[in-house]
Amino acid sequence: MAPHRSDPAGGADCRWLILAAEMAGLVNDGWRSSPHRARTGWERPPRIATCALGPEARSVRAARDFTCVTLHRWGTGYSSQDIVIVVSELVTNTLRHALPDPGATGPPGRIRLGLLQSGPRLLCAVSDPSAAAPVLRPCGSLAETGRGLQMICSLSDQWGYTTPGESGKIVWATFTAVLPRIHAQ
Repeated sequence: MAPHRSDPAGGADCRWLILAAEMAGLVNDGWRSSPHRARTGWERPPRIATCALGPEARSVRAARDFTCVTLHRWGTGYSSQDIVIVVSELVTNTLRHALPDPGATGPPGRIRLGLLQSGPRLLCAVSDPSAAAPVLRPCGSLAETGRGLQMICSLSDQWGYTTPGESGKIVWATFTAVLPRIHAQ
């Protein structure tokens, strides 16, 4: 895993994450051409952290660790337990359903995890090389698998994905920070 932090206007390495933020309604399209904060949809630039993940099962733990460390460093008011579960499910779904078969020819594809905090909202996103859309399926009470997207749906404020294409897709989920209540005395 190779974590790094990026600037929102800082190049191609985080454009994929900005695309997911636009789809999630965290930012409008004006940030690219406008130096004025009022036109960007952001009061201040968002915090962004991304990392590359491998096709191995240990990437799920690496993604959880990266998420915990990033949220702790940012000192946010998010329910980190829910976020870590959602990140685990996003990465697990990618490993199970979005990677080429081990015997397939060609490049194995790239998996990236990104976290973007804009104001009180947090976006978690995973990009993968698959052109297949995620499918929320009902599962039986005795089924051992098939609940990942249901968990993502119930633990996050919203989730979605970019339109799958030749370069793959991005599956994302958003959260809103729980701000401490101030009691008047």
